[in-house]
Amino acid sequence: MSARNRVAIQWTLIALVVLGLAIDAFVHFDLASAFKNNKTSTVSEATLFRVEAVIALIAAAALLIWPRRLTAGFAFLVAAGSTAAVLLYRYVDVGALGPLPNMYDPYWEPTGKWLSAIGEVVAAVCALALFAILHRAAGRGSIRHSVPSAGLPTRS
Repeated sequence: MSARNRVAIQWTLIALVVLGLAIDAFVHFDLASAFKNNKTSTVSEATLFRVEAVIALIAAAALLIWPRRLTAGFAFLVAAGSTAAVLLYRYVDVGALGPLPNMYDPYWEPTGKWLSAIGEVVAAVCALALFAILHRAAGRGSIRHSVPSAGLPTRS
C-alpha cells in the first residue's frame, strides 16, 4: 500500500471517529434537559449526559489536533464506553448505582438515542482500526507514528 493510500485511510478513519463522537455529543446535549428530574442527591442524569458529551468532544478534538495512538485509544475508550452504557441501560434495569440514578430506559424512540448508539459504534470501530494501524506503523520503527499533515512527513 502506498503512503498516499495509507494517509487517506487514516484521515478517513479520523473523520468517521470525529463524526461519530460529534453525533454522540449532540444527542447527549440535546437529551440532557429531558432527564434533569432523574437524579440522586449527588448527581442528575442530565449532568451525566452533559459530562459525556463534553468528553466526546474532547476526544474528537484531541484526535483532530494530535492524531496519535494515544488519542485514537482515548477516542475508542470514550466511544466504546458510551456504547456499552447505552446498551446496558436499554436492556438491563440496573437500578441506582451508588451516586448514579437509575438510568434504565427501554425505548429507542422518541429520544433519538438510537442515533447516538450508531455514532458511538462507528466511532469505536473506526478508532480501534486507527489505533491498530498507528500501532503497527510504530512497531515497524517508522518515524510516522502519526497521521502526516497533508501527506508531508512528520517527526514524532
